[in-house]
Amino acid sequence: MPAQHIKFGTDGWRGIIADDFTFGNVRRVAQATAQYMKSRSSEPLAIVGYDCRFASEDFAEAVATVFAANGVKTLVFDRPSPTQVASWTVIDRKATGAVAITASHNPYQFNGYKYKTETGSAVPSEVIAELERNINALDEVPAPERTVTHGLVTSYDPRPAYYAQIARLVDVEAVKNAGLRIVHECMYGSGYGYIAEMIGGGRTAVTELHNQRNPLFGGMNPEPIPPNIDSTIAVMKVGNQDLCICTDGDADRVGIIDETGRFINQLQVFALLMLYLFETRGMRGPVVKTVNMTAMVDKLGAEFGERVYEVPVGFKNVAPKMIETNALLGGEESGGFAVRGHIPERDGILIGLLFAEMMVKTGKTVSQTLAGLEQRVGPHAYARHDIHLQRDTYETDRKRILDTLEKNEPTEIAGVAVQRVRSDDGFTPACARRHRSAQAACWCVLSSAGSKTTRSINPGVTSSAGRSPTATPARSCTSTRARRSPSSSTSARTSIST
Repeated sequence: MPAQHIKFGTDGWRGIIADDFTFGNVRRVAQATAQYMKSRSSEPLAIVGYDCRFASEDFAEAVATVFAANGVKTLVFDRPSPTQVASWTVIDRKATGAVAITASHNPYQFNGYKYKTETGSAVPSEVIAELERNINALDEVPAPERTVTHGLVTSYDPRPAYYAQIARLVDVEAVKNAGLRIVHECMYGSGYGYIAEMIGGGRTAVTELHNQRNPLFGGMNPEPIPPNIDSTIAVMKVGNQDLCICTDGDADRVGIIDETGRFINQLQVFALLMLYLFETRGMRGPVVKTVNMTAMVDKLGAEFGERVYEVPVGFKNVAPKMIETNALLGGEESGGFAVRGHIPERDGILIGLLFAEMMVKTGKTVSQTLAGLEQRVGPHAYARHDIHLQRDTYETDRKRILDTLEKNEPTEIAGVAVQRVRSDDGFTPACARRHRSAQAACWCVLSSAGSKTTRSINPGVTSSAGRSPTATPARSCTSTRARRSPSSSTSARTSIST
């Protein structure tokens, strides 16, 4: 039986457990990774972490065993940990790379394999192509004898070094002693314990929700957005809490709920973080955002005289641009944000703690800070819709949808005339100007995860009220993104944002 074809998406390889995500396929990917690391260093050191999904620690052990069989020394985490902790450990231990066994925010049926380079960042496209060629050239990698791990594989607790790094980036003591009441929605993911251990124990009280391992994630997707966190929003609406930090299955993405129980969408979170770093902290530097991010970023960049770079969807595109430009901040629409001085990777724990610090340093609640942002840049709208496609016909359906749109471009959306359509295959820097049109009322961005294809549609304001289809003044953006879902279906995402 021929080996299954392995293809990486925007952030590693993922598959359905016991279908394509098998020990045999994981060993094939690990073998190609080991060969790549050996090409990068004569004495490679690898980091292997894992999340709370079914058998993640066993898959991690399989990876470490293959690495050892190739003579690669490996530190294997002694507990489930956030993906960014593996990335930071690469920097801290001067390792050659890291593997995190995780499917992040995806449904429970999935698991995945993320590889991080010596910079701690996502693997660039050219390396992904090399890995895929080498993986798919392998028919089978037999399970090595466990004795090969002797002297090469070591159990490792990554928390002390990571906590020390966060304390260099966040005024942890100020937050710890501020007397805040913070909720951490762990979503049964690997971020449990991290926030409580760092800022608990003083005057600030941290309450964790869903802070135990549950590979089924309580029947919800471990992605920190409604409706997955509706029960948490209900808790916050009761009152008596100042902030809720929600982290996804591997805690690299973040969601924020304010003291009134209002969900602060990811685009607002990014803009608030940008404003805080610029205005209160006095930090400066370029900002990198994906094509489906908000125009609020452009407005703040113009106000503070800092350049905003726009890149295709996927943090693998954000990270290289951050490194190239020494950017202060990088972010994507799905809630993954990175800050200079740390790693060029998403870190939901860090961003959540920066929000707590923002409350302490400004003396304002999150709702007050958001109101101030809206006064500054105007109100902006955001909405998202997931469309489910059949998994086995995903590629065909994705191409058919995009081809249909190209041949039958819409003239209006919700009664608003389309002014411009652009296709971002082979992304060009000129696209960075798209949010600055005075007539722009709404951007509709249709894209598919793991693909370079992006289709952007720009309707202008036509109503007498001068409002977008969401009845919100100011510019907005719609993003549609096709994504593989479990079993027989695949999800295409549509989101509208300003």
